[in-house]
Amino acid sequence: MTESNPNASLPAASIPGDALPPVEQHALQYATVRNAHETELIEDYVELIGDLLMHRGEARAADIANRMAVSQATVSKMIRRLNELELVTSKPYRSLFLTEAGQKMAETSRARHDIVLHFLRALGVKDATARIDAEGMEHHVSDETLTIMQRFTDHQQN
Repeated sequence: MTESNPNASLPAASIPGDALPPVEQHALQYATVRNAHETELIEDYVELIGDLLMHRGEARAADIANRMAVSQATVSKMIRRLNELELVTSKPYRSLFLTEAGQKMAETSRARHDIVLHFLRALGVKDATARIDAEGMEHHVSDETLTIMQRFTDHQQN
């Protein structure tokens, strides 16, 4: 069985999209994505804990489970992991608190999220869609791209 490739008869220069990058660059691209995948869930939890503390004064496991649409058992496992990473402190039947390192991570993650969200809105993306897209993009965008997104957004507001 052969796969049909609509671009098979086109010369390489005519294939839509970018050419295959050099091996080193390609490897770096995939390594960067793998690294982002490793930390994104941790960052999401820490960011949400920070947001709950800021807006509600406390961050409870039940609130996290509801907002992330996961079970309380899943949240409990992640809280143990965050404790091991020294990003949060917790006591049984009490709210969660961010350590200094956790607070720094939450602030960085929130700032990245806000830049991407405002950029998408400035492009005309509907708020609901921008919120969904920003949730994933914030972890995969370089500082260089974030700076340009911020500059674009600032320019659009002037």
